[in-house]
Amino acid sequence: MNVLIIEDEDLTADRLEGLVHQYDPTITVLAKLPSVRDSVQWLKLNLSSGRPQPDLIFMDIHLEDDLCFRIFEQVHLPVPVIFTTAFDEYMIRAFRVNSIDYLLKPVSYDSLLAALQKYQSMKRQFTQTDLETLREAMGLRRVDYKTRFLINVGTRLRTIETADIAYFYSEEKITFLVTKDNQRMPIDYSLDKLAPVLNPADFFRANRQFLLSLPAIRNIHTYSNNKLKLELQPDPKTEVFISKEKVSPFKEWLDA
Repeated sequence: MNVLIIEDEDLTADRLEGLVHQYDPTITVLAKLPSVRDSVQWLKLNLSSGRPQPDLIFMDIHLEDDLCFRIFEQVHLPVPVIFTTAFDEYMIRAFRVNSIDYLLKPVSYDSLLAALQKYQSMKRQFTQTDLETLREAMGLRRVDYKTRFLINVGTRLRTIETADIAYFYSEEKITFLVTKDNQRMPIDYSLDKLAPVLNPADFFRANRQFLLSLPAIRNIHTYSNNKLKLELQPDPKTEVFISKEKVSPFKEWLDA
């Protein structure tokens, strides 16, 4: 089996190679590439030649010169991909290309083992050209996101449509839902549990305290230390920042 590692951090690439060889010492790592430019060059050269071909690609999302999705825009890539990343914001976009799994960093041996075992199991049943069937067989089917929330209001119950929600925020270990007309209600979800059930095209985890919808953003200001400062509507009465680590995925989300 041949694999290709696309990862811009040398230590992370070496560690991933070590985990792959821990799983199977006979696996050949054809190359470790740090950038979109190097990956496109390598793929164009190798996929059109008689050289050994990768059976599987491990691909980081944030590379040294751009997001990895630029690779798919420049190269026809008929190879399954296991994405490895520190961010979960790109999961849906990853599944629109050749993704068969999505591992969050730091990648553990157990998660890598599970991904490789699923790949090997499905490989015996499906060809490379049947990637969509392969993804479905591996459990990566279309996600049904929540369209409404059931809220306790005193002794009454009411539903809030997700489309009417401006943002969620956490305060003193309590999560609040804020509607576009500024109704604020506690909800029995943490922000960590909310993120997977909301459509990532509509909601973005700005920081540890805020999970917001696009219509809630009134203004975006550049700030010190490469951060962004947001003005939200309704006004949350507190400052809301996008950390420098999340600026790139946030801009990608805005431009989707």
